[in-house]
Amino acid sequence: MTYHELKSSLASLYPQGEAAALARIVMEERFGLSQTDLLLGKDSQLSAEDRDELTQIAVRLLKNEPLQYVLGYADFCGMRLRVAPGCLIPRPETAELIRAIEQFFISHPTLASPTGTPTSTLPVCRALDIGTGSGCIALSLAQKGWQVEAWDVSQEALAIARLNAAEHALHINFQICDILAEQNADSILADCSLVVSNPPYVRQSEAAEMHRNVLDYEPHLALFVPDRDPLIFYRAIAAYASRRLQPGGLLAFEINQYLAEETAELVRLSGFTQVCLFDDAFGAPRILLAIQPA
Repeated sequence: MTYHELKSSLASLYPQGEAAALARIVMEERFGLSQTDLLLGKDSQLSAEDRDELTQIAVRLLKNEPLQYVLGYADFCGMRLRVAPGCLIPRPETAELIRAIEQFFISHPTLASPTGTPTSTLPVCRALDIGTGSGCIALSLAQKGWQVEAWDVSQEALAIARLNAAEHALHINFQICDILAEQNADSILADCSLVVSNPPYVRQSEAAEMHRNVLDYEPHLALFVPDRDPLIFYRAIAAYASRRLQPGGLLAFEINQYLAEETAELVRLSGFTQVCLFDDAFGAPRILLAIQPA
C-alpha cells in the first residue's frame, strides 16, 4: 500500500481533505516520510514489513478506529500522551479549560502563592482532578509545578495516566475513587486551591449525534450519563468541592453545551459564587468556573 492508496481508501469514510490529512499523519508519524518525501514518491520505497504495517493501519482506520488509538498517543498542551481504548482521547476543548484555569490563577496570584507575593506566571497550588482519564489535565498542572492529586473510577485509565506521568517525569498522586460513592473519596491533600473535572456529560439520547469512531471505541463509562439525571457528576463534585476548596478557591468544569445554564444553576445552589460560563473555539458554552466563597 502507498500514501495515495491509503488516502483513496479513507475517502470512503472521510471528506477528501480529512482523508488526505489522516494519510499524511500516518506516513510522517509511523514511517518518517514528510510531505516532500511523499511528493517525491518515497512511499513506494517502503520495505515489505512497512507496507504490511501500513495495510494493517488502513484496516483499523477503515473500521472507524480513532487515529490516536492506532498511533497509540495524542498530543495535548505540548505533551505527547499515551492513549488506549480504556481512556478518552484528550480534546482541544479540554486544553481550553486548562488555559482558563491558568488565566484565573495568574489573575489571582495571592490565592495560590504560599508567600502571597504576586507573580507574572502561574503560581504553585494544590489541585484535585476528578475523573482524570489519560491524566491530561493533571499532567498539564503538574508540569507547571503544582501539587496534584488525580482520581478515576477506572483502573485501566489510571494505568495509562500513571504511565504518562512516568514518561514525563511528573509526580502525581493517582487514586482509584468513585466520586458518586463519597465514602471512597479519601485525599492526602490539604485544602485545595482548585478542584477540576471533565466528567461524563453526554446524555444517552445524544449518542445518535456522535461519530462511530467515538461510539465504537472510546469508553462509554467516561462519556455517558443517564437522561433522567444528566448532572449527576456535577452535583457530586460540586458538593465535595464545597467542603474541600479553600476560601476563594476555584471549581472548574468542562460541561455539556446543551446543559450550560442548568449546570451553572446547580453550582450556584451548591454555594459557589461568581459562576461564569465560557465558550469554546466553536462558540459553544463549554467551560464553567466558580469561586468558593470566603
